[in-house]
Amino acid sequence: MPLRRNARTMREPASSAVLFAALGDKTRLRLVTRLCNDGPMSITRLTAGSRVTRQAIRKHLRKMEEAGLVRSRKRGRERVWQLEQRRLEEARQHLAVISKQWDDALGRLRKFVEE
Repeated sequence: MPLRRNARTMREPASSAVLFAALGDKTRLRLVTRLCNDGPMSITRLTAGSRVTRQAIRKHLRKMEEAGLVRSRKRGRERVWQLEQRRLEEARQHLAVISKQWDDALGRLRKFVEE
């Protein structure tokens, strides 16, 4: 079954570049993992047990927010951050398309070599 780009779920390449750039930092990947595993959290909870400062976490969250990976809402005096699952799905779809392209290229190469 061919993989197709869904116009409603996949954005333009420039937007995807911002997404992958945001995911390309180990601190931000740790934040994504924590938010995936533990659900929405405040910066206080995100920094608990970490050597990273609240200010640094806030900076990373803002970068992720610009990429559409997270959003925040005010709860009392704190901001609670949560993942945008749609953007993670978009990254997965892009990687699936690239994976399919590589599989096809390797299949053509195998066929060429075997002929």
